[in-house]
Amino acid sequence: MEKVDTRTSILTAAEKLFSELGYEGTSTRQIAREAGANMAMINYYFGSKDGVFTEIMTNSIKEFNMQLISINEDKVSSMEKLKKVVNRYVYRILNNIPFHRMMHREFLLAQRPEIFCKMKDAMAINLNMIEGIINEGIDNGSFKKIDVRMLIATITGTISNVAVFPSKITAGSKLDINISEDRKILTERLIVYLNDLITTYLTPQK
Repeated sequence: MEKVDTRTSILTAAEKLFSELGYEGTSTRQIAREAGANMAMINYYFGSKDGVFTEIMTNSIKEFNMQLISINEDKVSSMEKLKKVVNRYVYRILNNIPFHRMMHREFLLAQRPEIFCKMKDAMAINLNMIEGIINEGIDNGSFKKIDVRMLIATITGTISNVAVFPSKITAGSKLDINISEDRKILTERLIVYLNDLITTYLTPQK
C-alpha cells in the first residue's frame, strides 16, 4: 500500500505542477518535494520526468476510453450515445482546464516526439470509438450522411476553444471561467449548444 500511495502521490503532484508551470517549468526535484517523496522514487517508478509525464497523459486518455466503452455498450439510441460522449467530454475538460491547457500546449509544440507519438496513438483509439458511434447512427438511418471527421473536429475543437480561449465566449459579460459558479454556467451553456448542434446537423431531413 505504501508503494502504491507513493506512486500515486508522485503522479498527483506532477499533474498539479505540470498544469501550473508547464512541462519545461517543472523539475523532478519540484515533483519530489510536492509529493513528499525523494528523487530515487521518481526514477524507480517512472525512470525520468518524461516517464511521469507520459504516465499522466496515458492515464487521462485511458480513463476517457473506459467511459467511451461504457457509453458504447449502453442500450440507447445513437443520438443519446453521442450526447453522452459530448457531455462527458465537456465536463472532463472544463473541470480541469489547467491540465487541458497544458496538454493543448504540448500537442501544439510537439517538442517531445516520442511522447507526442504515444499520445497521438492513444487518442486515435478514442477518436475511432466516437467515429464508430456516429457511423452507427448513419448506418441505422438515425443520422444523415455527413463528414464524420469534420464533425468530431468541430465538437472537440469547440470544447477546447472554450477551455483555452474563454474570452471568446465571456467577452462583454461578467462571467469568469476560473470562478466555480461561472464555470458551471459556461459548462451547461456549452453542452446545450453542442447538443443542439449535433441534433440539428445529424437529424435527416424529411
